[in-house]
Amino acid sequence: MLKNLPAILFLLNLFSFFLYGFDKYRARNESWRISEKMLLTAAVFGIAGALLGSRLFRHKTRKPLFRILLPLIFLAETAIAIYLYLRFSGRI
Repeated sequence: MLKNLPAILFLLNLFSFFLYGFDKYRARNESWRISEKMLLTAAVFGIAGALLGSRLFRHKTRKPLFRILLPLIFLAETAIAIYLYLRFSGRI
């Protein structure tokens, strides 16, 4: 499982990135949209893709919920990753 983790994380971020792009495409064409709840859920599992997609497609950048939560999710996941690295490398 751990040896596949980088590939899994890459795919989750890629999915999140394309989800933000697809929703922006749908918004421009006045079509059915992906819910904000789904976009935020995708961000939890692929925050790098969500941040990149949000910036690149200029999607949900004005919404206060996204302006606050996306950076908070990034900081929380970074802190957890650092903690887990230090914990399992024997430095804590």
